[in-house]
Amino acid sequence: MGRVGTDSPDVVRLWSVKKTYRTAAHEVIALDGVTTGFPAGTFTAVMGPSGSGKSTLLQCAAGLDRPDGGKIVIDGTDLATLKETALTVLRRERVGFVFQAFNLVSALTAEQNVSLPLRLAGRAVASAEVRAALARVGMAERAGHRPSRLSGGEQQRVAIARALITRPAVVFADEPTGALDIKASREVLRLLRGMVDDQGQTVVMVTHDPVAAAYADRVLFLADGRLVEELNGKLDAESVAARMTGLERSAC
Repeated sequence: MGRVGTDSPDVVRLWSVKKTYRTAAHEVIALDGVTTGFPAGTFTAVMGPSGSGKSTLLQCAAGLDRPDGGKIVIDGTDLATLKETALTVLRRERVGFVFQAFNLVSALTAEQNVSLPLRLAGRAVASAEVRAALARVGMAERAGHRPSRLSGGEQQRVAIARALITRPAVVFADEPTGALDIKASREVLRLLRGMVDDQGQTVVMVTHDPVAAAYADRVLFLADGRLVEELNGKLDAESVAARMTGLERSAC
């Protein structure tokens, strides 16, 4: 299935990835030769001014959108070698997604929402496995509740359990705290951090919030579709915010 030989420790690797959106009036270069990797068991935040290409980077890296050039490998598989059906299977089995809007099915209970990826894949659903996934995110007691009876933070925790149920190689989170209040945001961020520290999960998160980014192991900064800076090590919201302010001033 397009597997490539590599000694790279990266679960996801991008080489010279380019993406351009064209309209009748003009074209926008969303990604301009991006090369980077996301090592196993790490938490990476992706930041940048509006229009910098961070959402496009996530969509291409996750196989949701195909780049115009370059190469993307997920868990040893070159995405360019996959036809659409095989790409859908790879996303379903090897990639987890957490979105700002939760994307839970309103007619299903928390337990049914978490088991949905397994059902779609035609895999047997063990109730104990689903309950264990909910327990890991602190939602075991709410398994029988539909989304309308859950708070925003609780819905996002169910969404995280759903993302983890297939034991993905990588979890991509797109502004996962954007619709939450401060308390719920911190709970979700601590949960994502714990997935990395305790379970060795690889997490890539797009965010505009320096406080959220400070939970990561490193922060990648984009501007005009290019990677322009990287912060590593012990991060704090103040240093992340200072870098973002510098990029936003440069973009003006």
